[in-house]
Amino acid sequence: MNRPTDVGRLPRPPLALVGRTGPERGPTPPARAQPERARPDRRAVPAGPARRGAEVPDAERLAAELRERTADLQRLKAEFDNYRRRVRRDRLAVGQVAVANVLARLLPVLDAIAEAAEQGQVTGGFGRVADVLETELASLGLTSFGTVGEPFDPTVHEAVAYTPAERTGPVARSAPDGPAVCAEVVRRGFRVGDRLLRPAEVSVTGAPPGPRAGPLP
Repeated sequence: MNRPTDVGRLPRPPLALVGRTGPERGPTPPARAQPERARPDRRAVPAGPARRGAEVPDAERLAAELRERTADLQRLKAEFDNYRRRVRRDRLAVGQVAVANVLARLLPVLDAIAEAAEQGQVTGGFGRVADVLETELASLGLTSFGTVGEPFDPTVHEAVAYTPAERTGPVARSAPDGPAVCAEVVRRGFRVGDRLLRPAEVSVTGAPPGPRAGPLP
């Protein structure tokens, strides 16, 4: 006996085909990714009148700072130049004082040589040594002064004796009423440049010397 067909047990169609009335379609293609729009950079400063107006104060400020730094450098350079000149001047002054002190200690040696030369004892090898010594001292700036007949100068001469004009030789009698002159050099004077090491001791004749002439007999 044939059994009635069990409708509830019939195979069900695939779910993909359920509800489709048209022709069979393939798989749906994936959606295309939309390009992301570039976002404006909020940090960027827009160019325009506002930006140009901001650059002008910056340029003025930089120019003012540059002028200030330049003035500082010029002031420092001027101070350094003054310091360098002052150091050089002080160094030269110290050197001149040192040389003058050494030469002042050698003046008695020159006096002894001059006295020996007046007695005719500076001869031979000793005479050559004396000449070399005076030459070397002259190269250091040492100069002597004080000669017979030169006008008496109380700033560089020291009068140790005074003789009236009528008692002296032709040097004083040539101008008895004129200024005082050096009739005799007792001891030479010396100087280094403009620095006086020792005044010349002289005998004065002519008009009486002033109060600065030194001790008189």
